[in-house]
Amino acid sequence: MINFKTYSQASGKNALRLAKIAETISVKRNVLVAVAPQIADIFQIANNVKIPLFAQHIDAIKAGRNTGYILPENVKAAGAKGALVNHSEHQLSEDEIKNTVECARNVELLSLVCVDAPKKAAQVARFKPDMIAIEPPELIGTGISVSKAKPEVITLGLQSVKEVDPEIIFLCGAGISGGEDAALSIKLGVKGLLLASGFVKAKNPSQVLEEIVNAVV
Repeated sequence: MINFKTYSQASGKNALRLAKIAETISVKRNVLVAVAPQIADIFQIANNVKIPLFAQHIDAIKAGRNTGYILPENVKAAGAKGALVNHSEHQLSEDEIKNTVECARNVELLSLVCVDAPKKAAQVARFKPDMIAIEPPELIGTGISVSKAKPEVITLGLQSVKEVDPEIIFLCGAGISGGEDAALSIKLGVKGLLLASGFVKAKNPSQVLEEIVNAVV
Protein backbone atom coordinates (compact mmCIF):
# COMPACT_ATOMS: atom_id res chain seq x y z
CA MET A 1 0.00 0.00 0.00
CA ILE A 2 1.44 3.34 -1.08
CA ASN A 3 0.06 6.42 0.64
CA PHE A 4 0.40 9.45 -1.64
CA LYS A 5 -0.43 11.85 1.24
CA THR A 6 -0.60 15.43 -0.11
CA TYR A 7 2.88 15.56 -1.60
CA SER A 8 3.15 17.70 -4.73
CA GLN A 9 4.98 14.76 -6.33
CA ALA A 10 1.75 12.76 -5.97
CA SER A 11 -0.93 15.30 -6.81
CA GLY A 12 -2.98 15.63 -10.00
CA LYS A 13 -1.06 14.43 -13.07
CA ASN A 14 1.79 13.31 -10.82
CA ALA A 15 -0.60 11.06 -8.91
CA LEU A 16 -1.62 9.32 -12.11
CA ARG A 17 2.01 8.94 -13.17
CA LEU A 18 2.93 7.26 -9.88
CA ALA A 19 -0.15 5.04 -9.99
CA LYS A 20 0.85 3.83 -13.46
CA ILE A 21 4.35 3.05 -12.19
CA ALA A 22 2.83 1.04 -9.35
CA GLU A 23 0.56 -0.80 -11.77
CA THR A 24 3.43 -1.67 -14.12
CA ILE A 25 5.50 -3.19 -11.33
CA SER A 26 2.49 -4.95 -9.83
CA VAL A 27 1.78 -6.70 -13.14
CA LYS A 28 5.43 -7.37 -13.93
CA ARG A 29 6.18 -9.01 -10.56
CA ASN A 30 2.68 -10.42 -9.86
CA VAL A 31 2.52 -8.65 -6.52
CA LEU A 32 -0.52 -6.77 -5.23
CA VAL A 33 0.26 -3.05 -5.09
CA ALA A 34 -2.42 -0.57 -4.04
CA VAL A 35 -2.27 3.21 -3.79
CA ALA A 36 -4.02 5.76 -1.61
CA PRO A 37 -4.21 9.06 -3.54
CA GLN A 38 -5.91 12.26 -2.49
CA ILE A 39 -9.69 12.17 -2.73
CA ALA A 40 -9.77 14.52 -5.73
CA ASP A 41 -7.47 12.19 -7.69
CA ILE A 42 -9.33 8.91 -7.15
CA PHE A 43 -11.69 9.20 -10.11
CA GLN A 44 -9.04 10.00 -12.74
CA ILE A 45 -6.73 7.26 -11.47
CA ALA A 46 -9.50 4.66 -11.25
CA ASN A 47 -10.30 5.28 -14.90
CA ASN A 48 -6.71 4.75 -16.01
CA VAL A 49 -5.28 1.92 -13.89
CA LYS A 50 -6.58 -1.41 -12.60
CA ILE A 51 -4.73 -1.70 -9.29
CA PRO A 52 -6.80 -1.12 -6.13
CA LEU A 53 -7.25 2.43 -4.87
CA PHE A 54 -7.87 3.40 -1.26
CA ALA A 55 -9.13 6.72 0.03
CA GLN A 56 -6.84 8.34 2.57
CA HIS A 57 -9.79 8.88 4.90
CA ILE A 58 -13.55 8.48 5.10
CA ASP A 59 -16.08 9.71 7.64
CA ALA A 60 -18.71 7.57 9.36
CA ILE A 61 -21.64 9.55 7.97
CA LYS A 62 -24.72 9.02 5.89
CA ALA A 63 -25.78 11.10 2.91
CA GLY A 64 -27.18 14.44 3.99
CA ARG A 65 -26.06 17.65 5.65
CA ASN A 66 -22.37 16.96 6.26
CA THR A 67 -20.51 19.72 4.44
CA GLY A 68 -16.78 19.07 4.22
CA TYR A 69 -16.96 15.42 5.27
CA ILE A 70 -16.09 12.44 3.07
CA LEU A 71 -19.02 10.16 2.27
CA PRO A 72 -17.97 6.48 1.96
CA GLU A 73 -20.47 5.78 -0.82
CA ASN A 74 -19.06 8.65 -2.85
CA VAL A 75 -15.52 7.35 -2.47
CA LYS A 76 -16.64 3.94 -3.67
CA ALA A 77 -18.52 5.44 -6.63
CA ALA A 78 -15.36 7.30 -7.63
CA GLY A 79 -13.53 3.98 -7.91
CA ALA A 80 -11.97 3.27 -4.51
CA LYS A 81 -11.89 -0.28 -3.15
CA GLY A 82 -11.13 0.71 0.43
CA ALA A 83 -9.98 3.39 2.82
CA LEU A 84 -7.28 4.16 5.34
CA VAL A 85 -8.63 4.76 8.82
CA ASN A 86 -6.91 6.52 11.73
CA HIS A 87 -3.65 7.40 10.02
CA SER A 88 -1.26 9.11 12.46
CA GLU A 89 -1.82 12.34 10.51
CA HIS A 90 -5.61 12.00 10.79
CA GLN A 91 -6.29 10.28 14.09
CA LEU A 92 -9.71 9.24 15.36
CA SER A 93 -11.16 8.29 18.72
CA GLU A 94 -11.77 4.61 19.43
CA ASP A 95 -15.50 5.04 18.84
CA GLU A 96 -14.84 6.85 15.57
CA ILE A 97 -12.57 4.02 14.41
CA LYS A 98 -15.24 1.45 15.25
CA ASN A 99 -17.96 3.40 13.46
CA THR A 100 -15.79 4.08 10.41
CA VAL A 101 -14.85 0.42 10.04
CA GLU A 102 -18.53 -0.54 10.27
CA CYS A 103 -19.48 2.15 7.79
CA ALA A 104 -16.85 0.94 5.32
CA ARG A 105 -18.06 -2.64 5.69
CA ASN A 106 -21.67 -1.58 5.09
CA VAL A 107 -20.79 -0.04 1.72
CA GLU A 108 -18.38 -2.86 0.81
CA LEU A 109 -15.18 -0.87 1.17
CA LEU A 110 -12.10 -2.54 2.65
CA SER A 111 -10.68 -0.93 5.78
CA LEU A 112 -7.02 -0.53 6.67
CA VAL A 113 -6.69 0.84 10.19
CA CYS A 114 -3.39 2.45 11.20
CA VAL A 115 -2.16 2.15 14.78
CA ASP A 116 0.93 3.35 16.62
CA ALA A 117 1.50 0.55 19.13
CA PRO A 118 0.72 -3.14 19.83
CA LYS A 119 -1.82 -2.29 22.53
CA LYS A 120 -3.77 -0.13 20.09
CA ALA A 121 -3.58 -2.90 17.49
CA ALA A 122 -5.28 -5.31 19.90
CA GLN A 123 -8.00 -2.79 20.68
CA VAL A 124 -8.69 -2.08 17.01
CA ALA A 125 -8.70 -5.78 16.09
CA ARG A 126 -11.94 -6.14 18.08
CA PHE A 127 -13.67 -4.06 15.40
CA LYS A 128 -12.65 -6.60 12.71
CA PRO A 129 -11.15 -4.36 10.04
CA ASP A 130 -9.79 -6.08 6.97
CA MET A 131 -6.25 -4.89 7.67
CA ILE A 132 -4.20 -3.27 10.42
CA ALA A 133 -0.94 -1.42 9.81
CA ILE A 134 1.39 -0.57 12.69
CA GLU A 135 3.46 2.60 12.31
CA PRO A 136 5.42 4.24 15.14
CA PRO A 137 4.72 7.92 14.32
CA GLU A 138 8.18 9.08 15.35
CA LEU A 139 9.68 7.06 12.46
CA ILE A 140 7.28 8.14 9.71
CA GLY A 141 9.09 10.03 6.97
CA THR A 142 12.50 9.66 8.62
CA GLY A 143 14.00 6.99 6.37
CA ILE A 144 14.65 4.96 9.54
CA SER A 145 12.55 1.83 9.17
CA VAL A 146 10.49 0.28 11.93
CA SER A 147 11.87 -3.13 10.96
CA LYS A 148 15.36 -1.98 11.93
CA ALA A 149 14.70 0.51 14.71
CA LYS A 150 11.80 -1.15 16.51
CA PRO A 151 11.28 -4.74 15.31
CA GLU A 152 9.63 -5.63 18.61
CA VAL A 153 6.76 -3.28 17.74
CA ILE A 154 6.03 -5.43 14.70
CA THR A 155 6.27 -8.80 16.44
CA LEU A 156 4.24 -7.72 19.48
CA GLY A 157 1.64 -6.02 17.29
CA LEU A 158 1.28 -9.08 15.08
CA GLN A 159 0.90 -11.35 18.08
CA SER A 160 -1.69 -9.12 19.72
CA VAL A 161 -3.80 -8.96 16.56
CA LYS A 162 -3.64 -12.70 15.87
CA GLU A 163 -4.83 -13.41 19.40
CA VAL A 164 -7.98 -11.41 18.69
CA ASP A 165 -8.62 -12.33 15.05
CA PRO A 166 -6.11 -14.33 12.98
CA GLU A 167 -7.94 -13.42 9.75
CA ILE A 168 -6.92 -9.76 9.90
CA ILE A 169 -4.10 -8.94 7.48
CA PHE A 170 -1.22 -7.30 9.34
CA LEU A 171 1.06 -4.71 7.72
CA CYS A 172 3.80 -2.41 8.94
CA GLY A 173 5.05 0.98 7.88
CA ALA A 174 7.19 3.97 8.91
CA GLY A 175 10.54 4.70 7.33
CA ILE A 176 10.54 1.80 4.84
CA SER A 177 12.50 3.00 1.84
CA GLY A 178 14.38 0.05 0.37
CA GLY A 179 14.63 -3.66 -0.20
CA GLU A 180 16.47 -4.43 3.02
CA ASP A 181 13.81 -2.71 5.12
CA ALA A 182 11.09 -4.59 3.27
CA ALA A 183 12.76 -8.00 3.57
CA LEU A 184 13.29 -7.56 7.31
CA SER A 185 9.63 -6.65 7.77
CA ILE A 186 8.43 -9.73 5.92
CA LYS A 187 10.76 -11.94 7.96
CA LEU A 188 9.09 -10.57 11.09
CA GLY A 189 5.77 -11.95 9.87
CA VAL A 190 3.85 -9.11 8.26
CA LYS A 191 1.84 -9.75 5.10
CA GLY A 192 2.38 -6.36 3.53
CA LEU A 193 3.93 -2.92 3.78
CA LEU A 194 2.64 0.64 4.01
CA LEU A 195 4.88 3.03 2.08
CA ALA A 196 4.80 6.77 1.44
CA SER A 197 7.66 9.25 1.10
CA GLY A 198 10.29 6.59 0.37
CA PHE A 199 8.48 5.99 -2.93
CA VAL A 200 6.65 9.23 -3.60
CA LYS A 201 9.63 11.54 -3.04
CA ALA A 202 12.25 9.26 -4.59
CA LYS A 203 14.27 10.53 -7.56
CA ASN A 204 13.47 7.24 -9.26
CA PRO A 205 10.26 5.87 -7.72
CA SER A 206 10.10 2.97 -10.17
CA GLN A 207 13.53 1.76 -9.08
CA VAL A 208 12.65 2.08 -5.41
CA LEU A 209 9.39 0.16 -5.72
CA GLU A 210 10.94 -2.55 -7.85
CA GLU A 211 13.69 -3.01 -5.25
CA ILE A 212 11.11 -3.31 -2.47
CA VAL A 213 8.93 -5.73 -4.42
CA ASN A 214 11.91 -7.87 -5.43
CA ALA A 215 12.88 -8.16 -1.78
CA VAL A 216 9.55 -9.66 -0.74
CA VAL A 217 8.79 -12.12 -3.56
